Amino acid sequence: MFGLIGHSTSFEDARRKAHDLGYDHIAKGDLDVWCSAPPQLVEHVEVESAVGKKITGAYIDSCFVPEMLSRFKTARRKVLNAMELAQKKGIDISALGGFTSIIFENFNLLQHQHVRSTMLDWKRFTTGNTHTAWVICRQLEINGPLLGIDLANARVAVVGATGDIGSAVCRWLANRTGVKELSLVARQKEPLMKLRSELHGGEIESLEEALPKADAVVWVASLPKTLEIDSKSLKSPCLMIDGGYPKNLGVKFSGSGVHILNGGIVEFFKDIGWSMMELAEMDKPQRQMFACFAEAMLLEFEDCYTNFSWGRNNITLEKMDFIGEASVKHGFSTLNLKEHYQAAIA
Repeated sequence: MFGLIGHSTSFEDARRKAHDLGYDHIAKGDLDVWCSAPPQLVEHVEVESAVGKKITGAYIDSCFVPEMLSRFKTARRKVLNAMELAQKKGIDISALGGFTSIIFENFNLLQHQHVRSTMLDWKRFTTGNTHTAWVICRQLEINGPLLGIDLANARVAVVGATGDIGSAVCRWLANRTGVKELSLVARQKEPLMKLRSELHGGEIESLEEALPKADAVVWVASLPKTLEIDSKSLKSPCLMIDGGYPKNLGVKFSGSGVHILNGGIVEFFKDIGWSMMELAEMDKPQRQMFACFAEAMLLEFEDCYTNFSWGRNNITLEKMDFIGEASVKHGFSTLNLKEHYQAAIA
């Protein structure tokens, strides 16, 4: 059985969803009540892949909301409690979605393997970052040419280049896609220098330096609230792939030549009988999902029960090949520019 561990996009949305699910005692509570609310297994589902294999899964809501990010201990406890519930329910492989994977990585939850009387078995969990990185790379390879961007002669900026997903994207673009120029953007210089050495190339730049020169931007870092960029200074066309969470590039960038695509999202080949993706406000909640969630499904389809994506900067090209081939095989496709939009820019 696969598991998906997620959360609502806001406190108000969480309260509405709790009311719809019949958890009125939680729905009416304030944020302090929600901070103490336990995780809930809210849905079971059966999924059949494009090759006819059937698997079962469950969605666990961690009862975390983004408004809790400033409460370090609460955020940490929410994720660990959700992981404990998944393990107690006998779920073989669970993906950490949304902020749960960010909390796991940034708060170093590997130091907290004991949750009450339970010792977490790390092999039962994956961040899903390998599939997310592969999907973002494929989105660039598919949609760049639709805008007339020849990747072999293009400059691609990766914002958040030294993170787990960002570094994997850089490895793929440098070794598989073969982009002409790669701009590496991140906060800390030392990890950037190590990455450039590993890649045998790439140019370390500030965000202000990189954006005006980029034909495409892969954004896998949190978007600074104070960021002010004049869209007129960007290339036209410019493809921006919003691979971060939450998806908010559209708030900062606009213009006829700037094309923003939600990154790291896949679409299944047929409807799935679930309601869980309505929490994530997908355009097609019966088919679309975050690629990190889909990784748990793919590992279940492939009988691969291991923490496939784990730690930082451990994603290899071979792992991306494996999960990418499985993704196509079992009926997933990347989220691309909409058909009517493609026709308009053709």
